[in-house]
Amino acid sequence: MRPVRTAFAGALLGTLVLAGCGQTGTTAAPTAAPTAAPTSASAAPSAAGFPVTVEAANGKVTIPKRPERIVSLSATHTETLYAIGAGSQVVAVDDRSNYPPEAPKTDLSGFKPNVEAIVARKPDLVILSDDLDDVVSELGKVNVPVLHQPAATGLDEAYEEISELGAATGHQDEADKVVTGMKTAIDDLAAKAPKDTKLTYYHELDQTPYAVTSKTFIGQIYGLFGLTNIADKAPDAAGGYPKLSAEFVAQADPDLIFLADVKCCRQNKDALAARPGWKNLSAIKNDRVTELDDDIASRWGPRVADLARSIGEAVAEASAKTDGTG
Repeated sequence: MRPVRTAFAGALLGTLVLAGCGQTGTTAAPTAAPTAAPTSASAAPSAAGFPVTVEAANGKVTIPKRPERIVSLSATHTETLYAIGAGSQVVAVDDRSNYPPEAPKTDLSGFKPNVEAIVARKPDLVILSDDLDDVVSELGKVNVPVLHQPAATGLDEAYEEISELGAATGHQDEADKVVTGMKTAIDDLAAKAPKDTKLTYYHELDQTPYAVTSKTFIGQIYGLFGLTNIADKAPDAAGGYPKLSAEFVAQADPDLIFLADVKCCRQNKDALAARPGWKNLSAIKNDRVTELDDDIASRWGPRVADLARSIGEAVAEASAKTDGTG
């Protein structure tokens, strides 16, 4: 069972990524197809192996038979369910689950869960990331199996959650293949990254600006590429998500800037340049501002490899320019 994030950090991160999850907008197109493309929803899950017991944040959960009416209240877990081939078993997803497009999006909320509305979908399994308003215990009172899978704090936890969802839905083999593909892709990207670049970076969650430290899930992904995080020196880490001042960022002058507030908040290089004291930042002058897909940067499931790919490409390009080879 993975440790649950502190209430403050969890609430803060949930607030910061809301704008990026489920909104429409314009962003840079991915450079490659998602590493873990959704498996065909018609793939037939196996009934063998049930009942199955899965270790989750709410303890050991026994699922008596293969679930046929799954409700997902987590955009990350929705992506996972489709990636492992369990899409045909999903009857409803929350209002932030916008990938894949065929997911049965509803007005259900994972941040303001309504037990009656959830039960009305007649689920035989509910999957969520946050136990807000005691929704887990409330659903338990009406005998609805619930898997509470908090946002992963590291890659190993992300892999573990995917595997557990595979077991819970009858798609263990498919889940194992997704995990293997993610590991292979991320390890390969990290291995090919230029060494000893000594590049610094700033990852922006929103234009307040909130950032992330190296201790967060996102920060660990950047760490695979040998980057130094300017937010690590912030006076108040705030559970890994510090609110930085414009002056702090300007003084740190990061070599690279990654924006995770593109779709939600229309941030780009020009918007950054318009901020007081930012137009002369190295990342802006040298055109090293990367517009991430807000959703991919805030959902730590099958598409994490796509986030790593975007980071790796930015590092390689910056390194080439620094070496005078680009």
